[in-house]
Amino acid sequence: MLNKLIHSLLPALGRNALKLSIFSIVLAFSFSAFAQEEAAPAVSGEVAYILNTFLFLVCGFLVMFMAAGFCMLEAGQVRSKNTAVICLKNIGLFSIAGIMYYLIGYNLMYDGVDGGYLGSFSMFDRSSEVDIETGYAAASDWYFQMVFVATTASIVSGALAERILIWPFFLFIALLTGFVYPIAGSWQWGGGWLSEMGFSDFAGSTLVHSVGGWAALAGAILLGAREGKFTPDGTAQTLPGCSLPMTTLGVFILWLGWFGFNGGSQLALGSGADATAVADIFVNTNLAAAGGVVACMIVSKLTNSHTNIAATLNGAIAGLVAITAEPLTPSMGQAIIIGAIGGIICMYGMKLMDLLKIDDVVMAIPAHLFAGIWGTLVVAWTNPDASLFVQFIGVISYGAFTLIASLILWFVIKSVIGIRASKDDEEYGLDMSELGTMSYPDFTNKK
Repeated sequence: MLNKLIHSLLPALGRNALKLSIFSIVLAFSFSAFAQEEAAPAVSGEVAYILNTFLFLVCGFLVMFMAAGFCMLEAGQVRSKNTAVICLKNIGLFSIAGIMYYLIGYNLMYDGVDGGYLGSFSMFDRSSEVDIETGYAAASDWYFQMVFVATTASIVSGALAERILIWPFFLFIALLTGFVYPIAGSWQWGGGWLSEMGFSDFAGSTLVHSVGGWAALAGAILLGAREGKFTPDGTAQTLPGCSLPMTTLGVFILWLGWFGFNGGSQLALGSGADATAVADIFVNTNLAAAGGVVACMIVSKLTNSHTNIAATLNGAIAGLVAITAEPLTPSMGQAIIIGAIGGIICMYGMKLMDLLKIDDVVMAIPAHLFAGIWGTLVVAWTNPDASLFVQFIGVISYGAFTLIASLILWFVIKSVIGIRASKDDEEYGLDMSELGTMSYPDFTNKK
């Protein structure tokens, strides 16, 4: 059509006039396209509401699947005589976390914090009405936040395995998920004092993983090491778990669930910019985990005669933890570096735990606490809006609060009802003493 128009005008126009006409027509088409683009309606509020709610729910499903990952990882890392207890602990803590977060945790974390230190002591009230202005369904936000608190509780489970009694453990989990975690969470995600200072923790390197790590550290200190873990001269002994394939499966499940953990923390999917951000977060999350794996494989091979598979598996988790504080702003190369350093920190953190004679069965403390601290501080490298000083204040504040609160809770529980299984029960396995059953009866000596 444009050619016909030009040819029809050609006889009446000279060369200069022809050039001017072509320029005018092209310019007109350009302005027309621009006007149509500007006039195109944006995503409606209701569509954004639907997409944001969908993001919360789907990513929440992925984070819930991490509970299965933690269960498999821990079940593979403990000896077969303690596997059934691990399974009960993981499904029990997930259920307790959900109920406590409904009864008090959510509102304590989000309701009326207003720059302070905690919200309200009240139950979450689900609204079934569609309120477009909120941007998402209230229940979808509760669900997404709930699976995060369950993740925090899962970190404690593995560290204290093979010697802790299940009901004192469940009591601590109820207090952790109902009070300790929500109060800590209110400082940042609830709009509390750290948020006002400018502290940045996108998806919870500190708020989720370090809090879980500090709680686990307090429990490990008061609980003591497993029988046979350390010789009289303090040398650490390896107590191999029952299934490396199961542990590896657990790591892969956690890796998959982490896409929901970090991607969902964008908290919106109602625009092209949000969709692009979620994609970038997925990529950085994946590369950080890969960086942690490769770094641990290389360093362990260079420093030992064999490649350390335990360090490598934990390297993946540490890389994921490290990138969680800021998975959006790093470049792809920076994500690999952050994950790699996180993995190496975890690997040498495992050695530090042995030197300090602190028994952590799955090395959750190096992977979640040590790598979480690194990930939180390194935010200042990739995010120009973050301050290293403020990040440091956040790390110290969360550490002091969680460690002190957890030590008090563990000490009270230990003093009142006890937290450790007897020496005989530990020797024969907690599956029989706590549950009266065996995980692998066909392979267990029944004498």
